[in-house]
Amino acid sequence: MESIAYYFPELTNHQLEQFAELKSLYTHWNSQINVISRKDTDHFYERHVLHSLGIAKIISFNSDSHILDVGTGGGFPGIPLAIMYPDSTFTLVDSIGKKIKVVNEITHVLGLKNSHGVHSRAEQINEKFDFIVSRAVTQMPDFIPWVKGKIKKENKHPLKNGILYLKGGDLTLEMKPVKQQFKIYPLATYFSAPFFETKQVVHVEL
Repeated sequence: MESIAYYFPELTNHQLEQFAELKSLYTHWNSQINVISRKDTDHFYERHVLHSLGIAKIISFNSDSHILDVGTGGGFPGIPLAIMYPDSTFTLVDSIGKKIKVVNEITHVLGLKNSHGVHSRAEQINEKFDFIVSRAVTQMPDFIPWVKGKIKKENKHPLKNGILYLKGGDLTLEMKPVKQQFKIYPLATYFSAPFFETKQVVHVEL
């Protein structure tokens, strides 16, 4: 928790309380449904919450922004971002129903009115969004077709509407077939822990 407050000093007391609740909520649900890797439990805030908030170092979502989290699993990056941006709306999608049940239970306990989980595949979502966020659910050339046509045309941010994707490792080969404009932001620029040395946010314009 200290790292959250350190890297995001603008957080309100209410937001810090919501972040503080996350670990006990995920510990409870993880004992019933495997929503996050058990080996990461001791590093929960670094590897799940702070990692998700890497997107918040790249962009600050405006009020009334609409964001789709594809393959959210247990709610990452969507739930930490929904806490960070209470005036934006987050739709968290996953094809595994029991994970969406956890997402909706956690958002209910936290009182997150701006976030809801949907049991669906990304291709079946018919709304349009300012941005689509995700955390390494597949290779980027496979991911783009899932979400094409789901981006609003009107841009409201300095970054053009599109994908904000959390990925690790060398992305040279993976991004080679991508025809869209993209930029890679190394998270080691913003966070000092060794975990972030190979982590990036990839922004793809759509």
